[in-house]
Amino acid sequence: MTRKLDVDYLVVGAGAMGMGFVDALIDHADVRVAIVDRRHAAGGHWIEDYPFVRLHQSSTFYGVASTVLAGGRTQESGPEAGLHVRASQPEIVDYYARVLDRMRHTGRVEVLTGSDYVGDRTVVSRISGQRWEVPEGCRIVNAHYLAPSIPAESSPPFAVADDARVVTVNDVVRMEEAPSQYVIVGSGKTATDACVWLLGQGVDPGAICWVRPREPWMLNRALIQPDPEVYLGVPATMFEAAVASESLDEVFLRLEEAGVMMRIDRSVTPTMAKSPTLGTWELELLRTIEDVQRHGHLRSVSRGRLEFTDGTSVQVADDAVVVHCAADGLKNPPLVPIWRPEDITIQPVRAGFPCFSAALTGYVEATRRDDDEKNRLCPPSRFGNSLAQWAEMNVRGTRAAMAFGAEPDIAAWANGVAVNPSRIPPDHPGSPVLESVRERLAAATAPGVAALERLMASG
Repeated sequence: MTRKLDVDYLVVGAGAMGMGFVDALIDHADVRVAIVDRRHAAGGHWIEDYPFVRLHQSSTFYGVASTVLAGGRTQESGPEAGLHVRASQPEIVDYYARVLDRMRHTGRVEVLTGSDYVGDRTVVSRISGQRWEVPEGCRIVNAHYLAPSIPAESSPPFAVADDARVVTVNDVVRMEEAPSQYVIVGSGKTATDACVWLLGQGVDPGAICWVRPREPWMLNRALIQPDPEVYLGVPATMFEAAVASESLDEVFLRLEEAGVMMRIDRSVTPTMAKSPTLGTWELELLRTIEDVQRHGHLRSVSRGRLEFTDGTSVQVADDAVVVHCAADGLKNPPLVPIWRPEDITIQPVRAGFPCFSAALTGYVEATRRDDDEKNRLCPPSRFGNSLAQWAEMNVRGTRAAMAFGAEPDIAAWANGVAVNPSRIPPDHPGSPVLESVRERLAAATAPGVAALERLMASG
């Protein structure tokens, strides 16, 4: 049996991007929406993520525009006392459940979890086989174009022999007996989280082998905070560094000198610039791990041995547990216009903060009628990976911010939502420090964007 849904939008994906879009859309337009997701609840990859994961950024910057995640609280103790809290996996899943309840209670949102959008305006339940169809005038919203890959849902990107002990990062918390060695495979946030967690559990740094095919640049978390006096100094410093540099490597080294960027090993120049945030206390812990293998990607694992793509073979303990942290994470597919005749494809707009971009896209969809105008205001950006992509992300994101920021209603809305890291709240009292950083940013933006473009082109 097929049921017709009387909706104006079918949003495919109930993760951060889909939820952020719907939240802003229904708050600013009288429309009906159906949300479909293959998982049993809202929250996207957070539902399946490893149990000790936390946001790498302030909770204030994450979630939906209508509801501040974690209430804007700051940490009262620990190595990050005074910084804004970073929500845990259970807190994020609970948050999205409450946001979904809020949406349902409007009477204008229908939720189809445990279901797939199979194309041709049709949704099929994985549980019951129930089918739904949406009308021809309903807009399809692709909110999973950038859906991340996580270890719990992806096979290791290396061959595993029958005699090897390989677990996902999710399962490392379920060890029944401590091995003599852990082998952490991955260069990104998941791998750094695994290392920090193991060290926090009392594992000796000498018992950890870290397979790190690429070196990452990471942002100093203390500066990525919902305080304009602090946060706005980051893009100002970035643009000033770009103007003064002859290469992208030099830009990052200047940012490191300014305390904005960090790297684990100061003897190696990173090539990876996804730029998650990292606490200085975490950096100190990570630097205690001395057994770091840099031989390209891991090709295969067998009992007591690692084989790499460069032909190197490395011996490890016979009982070593290899921890798979090597999923792709955030996707980096080709950019497409957000608004197309066939769909709305949600992508980043300003650099680095996907939840704000999703909310902005929902607000613009609710308040504008012409798709060409919407695309002018919200040109897509990307998540950085290489240094050149990081530069492109910031160039595109800055130009987009100039476009949508020139619209009085969008500027007023953006300054009123906590997920916007660049906002100056209407009730902010102002200060000489804020005025100084705003002057720096205004002076450096145009030449900084031009410098980043020049450095991108020069390789």
